[in-house]
Amino acid sequence: VLPFPSQVVYNRVGKCGSRTVVLLLRILSEKHGFNLVTSDIHNKTRLTKNEQMELIKNISTAEQPYLFTRHVHFLNFSRFGGDQPVYINIIRDPVNRFLSNYFFRRFGDWRGEQNHMIRTPSMRQEERYLDINVCILENYPECSNPRLFYIIPYFCGQHPRCREPGEWALERAKLNVNENFLLVGILEELEDVLLLLERFLPHYFKDVLSIYKNPEHRKLGNLTVTVKKTVPSPEAIQILYQRMRYEYEFYYYVKEQFHLLKRKFGLKSLIRKPRPRPEFFIPSPLETEEPIDDEEEDDEKWLEDIYKR
Repeated sequence: VLPFPSQVVYNRVGKCGSRTVVLLLRILSEKHGFNLVTSDIHNKTRLTKNEQMELIKNISTAEQPYLFTRHVHFLNFSRFGGDQPVYINIIRDPVNRFLSNYFFRRFGDWRGEQNHMIRTPSMRQEERYLDINVCILENYPECSNPRLFYIIPYFCGQHPRCREPGEWALERAKLNVNENFLLVGILEELEDVLLLLERFLPHYFKDVLSIYKNPEHRKLGNLTVTVKKTVPSPEAIQILYQRMRYEYEFYYYVKEQFHLLKRKFGLKSLIRKPRPRPEFFIPSPLETEEPIDDEEEDDEKWLEDIYKR
């Protein structure tokens, strides 16, 4: 048995910085000699029971240590008799994630504006240039539930009820975060996410922050920024916020847990004063207090317990 987790799964959430992280993982896998297992399937997150069994079998037989990454809703390996891997993930503000996806599907990113034609070749022109406010205010399918219920299923899992916006899926997602995920970070604090990943999983993420800050990598990362994004009206944002209330409850829960974890390892969570013109007009019901300096208590023991789950 290796003295560190030898099976890691990053079931990455779409438009939450995952392409940036995968770029880093490609560099890190060569540097540290772990097996980076990726998938060419980007649009099939929900699997039948047989598909789950087949995927789990394929992942479990990969050469260890491995890190498997794919856009896929949480898989319960132990349900099919496999060893449960260590899960990691990153999420972001739900409205910002939705908007990034909305415009990316239409206009791509700086790697080449035509790449959206490859991703959405069948999209009609009137749909491609549909005003975001019209989409939201007139309740087009793309801008209403269940399409907006997107982040929670990645943590809830493959059960059919995980796709239904509601308390059941929300609570199950929270439970899985607590029991099966070593770390769920937030994209708005990506450098701290990378710092903690380096601390928790050094065999995979050692030196990740220095690589991320390298100007050459930053240049590559900038190519994945979505183009032609516009900000919806405050009225449209508020409607989105109401439609995504479960997504926000989950986001704030994860954010609070992430800040508690940062506090445990001595990282500050800065409370930013609102800008005169904030990027998006979204109320934040949960504010994270400025962490105090706690005494260090069995940090490594805590990590060992996580690994043994």
